[in-house]
Amino acid sequence: MAAPAPEFPFDPLIDLDGLWTIELAQRYLPIEGMPPARYEAVEGRLRMSPREGSANSWATLRLAFQLDGPARAAGHALYSALNVRTGLSGWIEPDLVLLRERVRQQTWIEAEQVLCPIEIISPSSFHRDRIDKPAICARQGIPYYMHVQIGVADAQVELFRLVGGQYVTHAAAVSGEIFRMSEPFEFAFDPIELLEVH
Repeated sequence: MAAPAPEFPFDPLIDLDGLWTIELAQRYLPIEGMPPARYEAVEGRLRMSPREGSANSWATLRLAFQLDGPARAAGHALYSALNVRTGLSGWIEPDLVLLRERVRQQTWIEAEQVLCPIEIISPSSFHRDRIDKPAICARQGIPYYMHVQIGVADAQVELFRLVGGQYVTHAAAVSGEIFRMSEPFEFAFDPIELLEVH
C-alpha cells in the first residue's frame, strides 16, 4: 500500500504566487501572523515591505500638512496610503495619494481617480519607488508622480508630469531651496520642513 501523500497547509504567500488579484487580496490580506507590512502586487506577484522608520513617517505627515490646504483649495483631495488599482492583477499603495476629488468609503481606487501618487522613498523600496512604480503609473495614464527622498541632513522633492507616456521633471528642489510647482495647483515650500531635525 502506498504511503499517503503529505498534506501541506494552504499558504497564500506560496500558493498564490503569481496569481494575486484584487479579489484574492480582499480575501487573504493582511496575512495572519505576519508583521505589519505594505502589500502591493505587480502582475500577480505580491510585494511586501515593512513600515519604514521615523524619518519617513515624519516626512509623510509634514508633507501632508503642507499639501492639504492648497490641494483642497484647488478642488482635489489628499489621502494617506490607499490601494490604487493598476490592472486586474496589480495595485500599489503610495505613501500619499492626491485624488482628483474626494471619495467616500472606497477601498480600491481606480487609476483614473488619481492625480498624483506620492512616495517617500525608502532604502528597502528604492528601485520600486523610483523606477518600477513610475513606469506602472505612466502606463495607467496618471498625470503626475512625486517622490521625496529623506537623507540624514537633507530632503529632495521631485514632481514629474506625464508627457507622451513618460514622466518628465516638472519641479524639483533640495532642502534650503524653494520647491515650486504651478500644476496641478500652485504650491511652494522648502523641503527642509520635512526633516525631523528641523
